[in-house]
Amino acid sequence: MRDYDEVTAFLGEWGPFQRLIFFLLSASIIPNGFTGLSSVFLIATPEHRCRVPDAANLSSAWRNHSVPLRLRDGREVPHSCRRYRLATIANFSALGLEPGRDVDLGQLELESCLDGWEFSRDVYLSTIVTEQDSGAHNAMKNRMGRKPALCLPAQWNLVCEDDWKAPLTISLFFVGVLLGSFVSGQLSDRFGRKNVLFVTMGMQTGFSFLQIFSKNFEMFVVLFVLVGMGQISNYVAAFVLGTEILGKSVRIIFSTLGVCIFYAFGYMVLPLFAYFIRDWRILLVALTMPGVLCVALWWFIPESPRWLISQGRFEEAEVIIRKAAKANGIVVPSTIFDPSELQDLSSKKQQSHNILDLLRTWNIRMVTIMSIMLWMTISVGYFGLSLDTPNLHGDIYVNCFLSAVVEVPAYVLAWLLLQYLPRRYSMATALFLGGSVLLFVQLVPPDLYYLATVLVMVGKFGVTAAFSMVYVYTAELYPTVVRNMGVGVSSTASRLGSILSPYFVYLGAYDRFLPYILMGSLTILTAILTLFLPESFGTPLPDTIDQMLRVKGMKHRKTPSHTRMLKDGQERPTILKSTAF
Repeated sequence: MRDYDEVTAFLGEWGPFQRLIFFLLSASIIPNGFTGLSSVFLIATPEHRCRVPDAANLSSAWRNHSVPLRLRDGREVPHSCRRYRLATIANFSALGLEPGRDVDLGQLELESCLDGWEFSRDVYLSTIVTEQDSGAHNAMKNRMGRKPALCLPAQWNLVCEDDWKAPLTISLFFVGVLLGSFVSGQLSDRFGRKNVLFVTMGMQTGFSFLQIFSKNFEMFVVLFVLVGMGQISNYVAAFVLGTEILGKSVRIIFSTLGVCIFYAFGYMVLPLFAYFIRDWRILLVALTMPGVLCVALWWFIPESPRWLISQGRFEEAEVIIRKAAKANGIVVPSTIFDPSELQDLSSKKQQSHNILDLLRTWNIRMVTIMSIMLWMTISVGYFGLSLDTPNLHGDIYVNCFLSAVVEVPAYVLAWLLLQYLPRRYSMATALFLGGSVLLFVQLVPPDLYYLATVLVMVGKFGVTAAFSMVYVYTAELYPTVVRNMGVGVSSTASRLGSILSPYFVYLGAYDRFLPYILMGSLTILTAILTLFLPESFGTPLPDTIDQMLRVKGMKHRKTPSHTRMLKDGQERPTILKSTAF
């Protein structure tokens, strides 16, 4: 009995139809590159110090010494969250005493930034950290005994006592991604890949645009969660749609080079936009424009024929195949889909599948659990290193650009490894490379900080290659009827890692090397875990759960629970079991 790939082999692998689908689905991912890491610039924290009011009666000497100094990276810088008690130094100034000469500054009492902060504009004109809220400003003006000025609202000031809100904002974006990845797989399996793709693309673009009108921090965060839901949903839908439409040889190129490199292209353009547009609201306007252009893709991207067949909609699938053949200049056979050849899929259309099918038996449950752990840890490394670029030495825009550029050779390497080598060994090698170099960052002398940046980029290279391969690997393990669900659940698990990743970066405020030590250690442990996953290299893409059981290189065993899953009641193996289990 022939499978879908054999039935549609007459279309060829790389005709005009496949090239069009390859390019359009890949291009639809460009806005994701903007959105996924825009927080690097939208939620950046500029250099800041306590504000000293102009009305304060201080001499120029005392005004210059109103903020204590502290050590950071081996140099003295003004404290970001404390100042000398203003009333005390005002008295010293009135008495004509000089700071440092007549008064020991180390003995003076400190206070918090009661009058707000002064933010440096050397790198950013504004971010949400420095954004303004009229209600808070008027309250401060009233406290100072001055009439509020409606045109000068106070800042959100996500610093010092409120600095936890910045990583929380990024984490909540990934909470939205988590929610989106949890439901996108099931929605896509139920309503179709194409419908979910375009609805969630509109969701990502629309709510990103609405963020421009945020009146306060809470409004921005709620919208950011919704943006995250749309961002991952359209990524997974586009990935699975391309995987199911394209032929076997092109499928791997699409999954590693197509989708990923176009994502990296969006990521590379992000610092370019941010360099020339340093106000966060105007930056958001620029970043949402490409998403609007993607609406036109609706008339060029078809539904997945594999999904239509799994739903018993053979006529619609055949129409798409005939259009593809016409575009490729190929004569279509009189009969494309023989119902007798597709009886497995036809029988499955009456049998509903849900997330519990991924945990039904011990074997498939182990595969799912291990995939969840793998995705989660890789996500911590990838997003942690991406979000950490502002903390590297050098220009933030250059560092962000390099972090994006290094992904391109990583994707090329991932494609080559997937073409010629087993999946699990390829992933383990990439992860071990990424994790080991991160552990060496702490050993770099301070005067060789450029070497530390190189090591971080090599670590990003390894983790990115693994992240690219894990999508392909997971998609190959699951059949069409639950493939989007399987990828969606695994992607859901990775979002738990991405939710934690901002706090890995946040730990750098206490020890600069702690994030690298933790991420490096977790990545190496994940490399070891990968060796215990089943191998899917060289096997056909399964359409049904039964076909999933025939993956090359695995053993299978019979269990009563899987027997109940089969409609015909015959006892068959649960899932092909890796010898590593």
